[in-house]
Amino acid sequence: MKKRILLIFLDGVGLGDDDPAVNPFAIIEAPTLHALANGQRWLRSTGFQRSQRAVFVPTDPNLGVSGRPLSASGQAAILTGRNVPQIIGQHYGPKPNPPIRDLLAEGSFFQQVMDHGGQAALVEGYPPPWHDAIASGKMLPSSYQQAALNAGLRFFDVDDLRAGRAISGDWTGEGWRTQLGYADMPVLSPEEAGRRLVEISRAYDFAFMAHWLTDMIGHRGTIEEAVALLETFDRVMAGVLQHWDDAEGLVIVTSDHGNIEQIGSRRHTTNPVPTLVIGDSAAAFAEDLTDLTGLVPRMGRFLFG
Repeated sequence: MKKRILLIFLDGVGLGDDDPAVNPFAIIEAPTLHALANGQRWLRSTGFQRSQRAVFVPTDPNLGVSGRPLSASGQAAILTGRNVPQIIGQHYGPKPNPPIRDLLAEGSFFQQVMDHGGQAALVEGYPPPWHDAIASGKMLPSSYQQAALNAGLRFFDVDDLRAGRAISGDWTGEGWRTQLGYADMPVLSPEEAGRRLVEISRAYDFAFMAHWLTDMIGHRGTIEEAVALLETFDRVMAGVLQHWDDAEGLVIVTSDHGNIEQIGSRRHTTNPVPTLVIGDSAAAFAEDLTDLTGLVPRMGRFLFG
């Protein structure tokens, strides 16, 4: 069986205090997420955990650089395996500056997969105004989008979403109807979205799904909105687990910095972020993993030997 990786990137998710007033992870009903962390809530006190199907690793996003981790440099570290904040001398974000774009142009894991003759994809579907803004230069791509662009990957669109070749950023597609005006857009249950994500990922050696709403709610939302969002993700992961064969590869869930675990501050945290690794090779993959730069070399060894 050919090995593959599905990486689910949760923007702005850290491991915070057991404080129900500000940390949705302290109060969510999330049986799937808790089971994957050996029955534990996702908190700063959780520590390393190993369950039947997964390994849960608190992971350092600070990378030895003072200040609060930021999206552009953190995402670039995840996808290049390099200590981007240290190289450029600071945490930077939200969008990559010229030094980060230069580092991404030197290579990312998307490019590694393509160079080895594999297939990779950023599997979120984007609406027409987003495509127009990127094409016109009015909007800068994020670091993970820039990495995909550099590797020659195309960005998926509304047709891909309708055809089941892409996933909505809100998982279900409801936002395309209620916020973007696509009344005919199919709406999935969270469990169906998880199953769809696995099905899509099987066309690629490396599939990357970015969920940015966690960061948006962390900055501007309420504790109630954060709880609802994370409980939806729990159901997505239930669908992923139901459909994923642990022998076929790895599902990796990780983040670039903390945020949503401290609702009300509007600032990123310096908390560790969760890295969850699911699959038969999870324990070997996670061994000695300590920070965000460790993902790329391990993914490379897993896929390419």
